[in-house]
Amino acid sequence: MKLRKVTAASAAVLALALSATACGGDSKDEGSGSGSGGGKIKIGIKYDQPGLGLKKPDGSFSGFDVDVATYVAKQLGYKPDQIEFVETKSADRENALARGDVKFIAATYSINDERKKKVDFAGPYLLAHQDLLVKKDSKISEATDLNGEKLCSVTGSTSAQNVHDDFAPKAQLREYSGYSECIAGLQSGAVDALTTDDSILAGFASQDKYKGQFKLAGLKLSNENYGIGVKKGDTATVNKINAALEKMVSDGSWQKAVDANFGPAGYKNEPAPKIGVIVK
Repeated sequence: MKLRKVTAASAAVLALALSATACGGDSKDEGSGSGSGGGKIKIGIKYDQPGLGLKKPDGSFSGFDVDVATYVAKQLGYKPDQIEFVETKSADRENALARGDVKFIAATYSINDERKKKVDFAGPYLLAHQDLLVKKDSKISEATDLNGEKLCSVTGSTSAQNVHDDFAPKAQLREYSGYSECIAGLQSGAVDALTTDDSILAGFASQDKYKGQFKLAGLKLSNENYGIGVKKGDTATVNKINAALEKMVSDGSWQKAVDANFGPAGYKNEPAPKIGVIVK
C-alpha cells in the first residue's frame, strides 16, 4: 500500500514537470532572445530615415543602423531571417525597451544622461553632429539665423529644443511625428529648417526625389554619440553588444557599412568611436 502511494505521488510530480516543460518550451518569438536555437529576435529601428533605418516598399530594410543591428544580431547567434525589425519612434524608445517589445534598439539613439536613467547603452558606434537642413536658396547659414523662423524636429527628439535654448530663443518650434513629415514641410514652405543629426539629414538630402532641393548648413551644433539601447539592468546583453561592435570595427565591416550608406551623399563621417567613450 505504501509503495502504491509513493508511485502515485511520483507520477503526479512527473506529470507536473512535463506540463511545465511543455508550457515553457513553446515561446520562440523573443523580444529578449538569447540566440539559442530557432527563435527570433526583435530589434527596434526607425522606418523613415534613409541611409540609417528605412523600410522600403518591398518590405525589406536598409541603412547603417540596420547593418549594425544585423551584424550585432549575428554575433548574438541570430541569422538575418531570425530578425524581426520593429518600428520604434523617438518618443517610444524607452517604453519599448521597458515593456520588452524589443531586445535592443539601434535607431539614431543618442546617449545622454537623462536617457541613461531609463535604459542602458552599448557603444557608442557612431559620432554624428547636429546640423540644419534648409532649402538650397535659403539665407540661413548659422543657428542664430533661425530667430523668428519655423524650425522642425521630431516629437521625442531633443534637437530643436537644443537650438532654441542655446542659439535661437525666438525660433518657432514645430514638432512632427516623423522626419518624412518634417522634410515635406520644408519642401512646401510650412517650415524653414529641419534640425537633427547630420547623418540623418544627409540621408534625406541624397534621395532622388529631393536631390538639388536642399543643403546642409555644415554646422556642428552638438556631438551625438549613437548607442544601442538595452533594457535597464541587462548588463550581460550590453557586454555582448559591445564585443560585437568592437569586432565589427576590427574586421572592417563598420567602415564598409559607413561607405555603403553615407558615401553616396558625400557625408564626412568621424572615425569609429571607442566603446564607452562619450564625446561631449
